[in-house]
Amino acid sequence: MLPKKRKKVNALISLIKVLFVIATAFILAGYFAVKIYLDDLPPIPQLNNYNRNIVTQVFSQDGHVIKTFQTFHYKQVSINEIPKYLKDAIISTEDKNFYAHEGYDIFGIVRSIFVNIINKKASQGASTITQQLARILFLSNEKTFTRKIKEIQIAARIEKTISKDKILEMYLNNVYLGAGSYGVGAAASTYFNKKLSQLTLAECALLAGLPQAPSVYSPFKNIKLAEKRRNKVLKRMYIMKTISKKQYEKAIKEKIVLNRHSNQSNTNVAPYFIDYVLKELETLGFDETEISQGGYKIMTTLDYDAQVAANDAINKTLAAWNLKKPKQNAALFSFSPTTGAIIAYCGGKNYSQSQYDRITQAVRPPGSAFKPVVYAAAVQKGWMPNDPIDDTPITIGKWSPHNYGNKYKGRIPLYKALALSSNVAAVKLIKDVGIAPVIDLAKSLGITTPLTHDYTIALGSNGVKLFDMVILYGTFANGGYKVQPYAIERIETQRGKVIYEAKRAKIEKVLDKNTAGIMTAMLRKVITNGTGRGADIAKPMAGKTGTTNENKDAWFIGYTPDIVTGVFIGNDDNYSIGLTGGSAPAKIWKDMMKIATVKYGSPEFDYDPVDFSISWQEVPVNENQDEEKENTEGDDVVLEDNLNIDHNDKNLDTDKEKNEVDSFKAIPPQMSVPFDEKLLRASIKEKEKREKNQKREKPPIVEEIPANPEI
Repeated sequence: MLPKKRKKVNALISLIKVLFVIATAFILAGYFAVKIYLDDLPPIPQLNNYNRNIVTQVFSQDGHVIKTFQTFHYKQVSINEIPKYLKDAIISTEDKNFYAHEGYDIFGIVRSIFVNIINKKASQGASTITQQLARILFLSNEKTFTRKIKEIQIAARIEKTISKDKILEMYLNNVYLGAGSYGVGAAASTYFNKKLSQLTLAECALLAGLPQAPSVYSPFKNIKLAEKRRNKVLKRMYIMKTISKKQYEKAIKEKIVLNRHSNQSNTNVAPYFIDYVLKELETLGFDETEISQGGYKIMTTLDYDAQVAANDAINKTLAAWNLKKPKQNAALFSFSPTTGAIIAYCGGKNYSQSQYDRITQAVRPPGSAFKPVVYAAAVQKGWMPNDPIDDTPITIGKWSPHNYGNKYKGRIPLYKALALSSNVAAVKLIKDVGIAPVIDLAKSLGITTPLTHDYTIALGSNGVKLFDMVILYGTFANGGYKVQPYAIERIETQRGKVIYEAKRAKIEKVLDKNTAGIMTAMLRKVITNGTGRGADIAKPMAGKTGTTNENKDAWFIGYTPDIVTGVFIGNDDNYSIGLTGGSAPAKIWKDMMKIATVKYGSPEFDYDPVDFSISWQEVPVNENQDEEKENTEGDDVVLEDNLNIDHNDKNLDTDKEKNEVDSFKAIPPQMSVPFDEKLLRASIKEKEKREKNQKREKPPIVEEIPANPEI
């Protein structure tokens, strides 16, 4: 007699077997029921006469069409014109059982459902080539179970209507392959300037790797990623034995040679912005093929007039400065610091020459444009604009930063040190405030790139992104609130159904309003009396110039209460561009902002009166002089500013300025109070009092500062 425990185990095993048999029966019954149903579907009439009707459009916020995903590059080819390598590559990558199934793969769909459940996202779709063709020709791209059922139904009907070769031909003629190209014939011309018959095995594999994510794997945008994807396709072909090992090894070593004369990008006024929109759509669950073929109406935040003005300003200004070589480039990024809506977006001067986005991808030193972070950290610690700071030489270890021409002003108010972009003052401030607080503040304000823990960051030695710097300045404009930029306002289907609408932008309080107000007040003086005079649009505005070693990078970032805009100019190969931040960048900023700010009028910054006054002795501008020069080479790191001041003028004698008390014009108006010697002396006493009562952070030991910091 079996023990009771053994009997229970046997009973459980028997129950499992019964359940398995029942489940298998249900699955088989379901499968055959679905198969019978699909087999009974009628063919699709007139399928051979199908004409493309791709009408997804992207609009600016004021109703202009800025991109139409239409067949602006399309070449019809027959199946006999398509190389065997290309057909094999597509089948190996997209649907290895293409010639065996009936248009759908039920078991593949079940498998993908389990994978998606495990991953908790739609990571697999299990669409055959026929299903993909069904979606391209007849369906929307919404990711629903209902659409999947329809896709399978239509795929089954397609298989009843036309042959496998015709299905493959139609798919290869209609699939979107990026860069505005529909079908392999157009793609061969766009990417390689070749006919299909001229394509190599490696080139066929590259095209076959594009349908999954045309924008991501585009060799125009990321040739290394395109090569990696190509090699993956080649490996699949080798595994499926459609190519030999020798062919595989030769193909993966082949260099990608692209068509450098493609006009595929000259199709909209904001091509870099469209790339950004596509990335944002990706985060919302759409892919590029779905968008290009879905017939959607995509409303964006872009201001059409501002974008056109930005394009014109970049091209005209660079031409005027004889910066006509492809590597001599510029970028402009503009958004609302209060709502986050992107207003203008130029990632370069010519998208057809380079799809590299200098807004979000380029990491370049900002020079003096970083100094406001140091000053903001100082204000948070208790410094005020009228507090005196010594504009005199300083040495830390073996590092001795200098002002331009070794000219120093002696003891001057803090706001004047920023407006004149004093290097030694910025270094003294970070020495007082501490490196770590400056880095922490920079990160909280929006900087995402690494910052080295040394004093040279006060002078903008570390690389940053233009995108991040504009967000950073936006916090000053918006009373200390950091707002995340966004591009898409709304998405509608062909029938006008809204399937996505932007929610309120992500807003984070990162700076107190008083600090933001003080920074804005000081940065306004940069425009009226300092290094940024070339950007003045005669409205309430603030900003800062930046130039790096050997004039390799030139920046200007500025803002009004409604718009913050940053401009960068530099050589893509990092050679000297020969410009300063207050020259061409300020000019581009000015020309664009004149147009972009028209609709907003001339509002004042919405800050409460700040308890200080700042004013200035007007200094004549010498248009023939460079505005700002910085150098970071040699045994010492030297970033130096030429401030358009005639240093030979006896009226600007350094010794005299050490004790001068200026009689000034107040800025902004609501902060205007009489400025006299008593106020300056009172501020000096107040600062001395704070220094006694406040425990100062000890600066890092000298040994921590490199003798020759890398800029």
